[in-house]
Amino acid sequence: MVIEKRKATRDAPRGMSATLKAVVAAVKLVAVEEIMPRYLKVTHRQKIDGSLCTEADTAAQLALVKKLQAIVNVPVLGEEMSEAEQQAIWQSGSDGIWCVDPVDGTSNFVRGLPYFAVSVALLRGGNAMLGVVYDPVKDEVFAAEQGKGAFLNGDKLVGRETAKCLAEALANVDLKRLDTKLLERLAAHPPYSSQRNFGASTLDWCYTAVGRYDVYLHGGQKLWDYAAGLLVLRESGGYVCTIEQDEFEQGDIWHRSVVAARDEKLFTEWKRWIRA
Repeated sequence: MVIEKRKATRDAPRGMSATLKAVVAAVKLVAVEEIMPRYLKVTHRQKIDGSLCTEADTAAQLALVKKLQAIVNVPVLGEEMSEAEQQAIWQSGSDGIWCVDPVDGTSNFVRGLPYFAVSVALLRGGNAMLGVVYDPVKDEVFAAEQGKGAFLNGDKLVGRETAKCLAEALANVDLKRLDTKLLERLAAHPPYSSQRNFGASTLDWCYTAVGRYDVYLHGGQKLWDYAAGLLVLRESGGYVCTIEQDEFEQGDIWHRSVVAARDEKLFTEWKRWIRA
């Protein structure tokens, strides 16, 4: 596989830690055993919030709980839990918690669209210590550890050069949760060259980190949508805030908008346009 290249923004990490390698191995094994055998073969149900859930989601989450707690024995907060369970785990996780999205992009998974991922993060004090996002279709593992860099398939994550200005940028924009005025501006006067969104937030973060997208905008994500991807982007040298606030962590952990880019100049230009 050819790794995309760009100039490094920080000292090169020497490699992944033993803990991060163990998490990567666990995530890949769960994908092989519980997720991919059910790809294109599984029925689904609709949850209260309108999103989809399949047997693959629940089986993968159960398997991840066992494997992750064997690595670091702290509670696991998963997307396929009730809101009450999620809140209770968040409140009780003073020694840390695992945050898991067993299949991000379930709608794609159900319909055979090859854009979905497994996402795992170890959080302490509300901050991600390590994160893994695995795309089992492309067999791509994005991983990061706080202060130690980001990785793509075990090698230092480097990416292609981003666009030189916003007018030339390829943007990933999720339109569903944006307010009407911003939607109207984006429709009438898009500031970028082209736009995409494929429906898996965890991969969107990583694709921004590697420069496949130049800029990223999302109107509202849950903790499991951003926990791992945020760390991958930051450890690759990227920048992020919310639509309203410069500090991403100031937003509600259960519903945070995202404004992001890997290049600082593009990030500043993108943020200013959105807030204008």
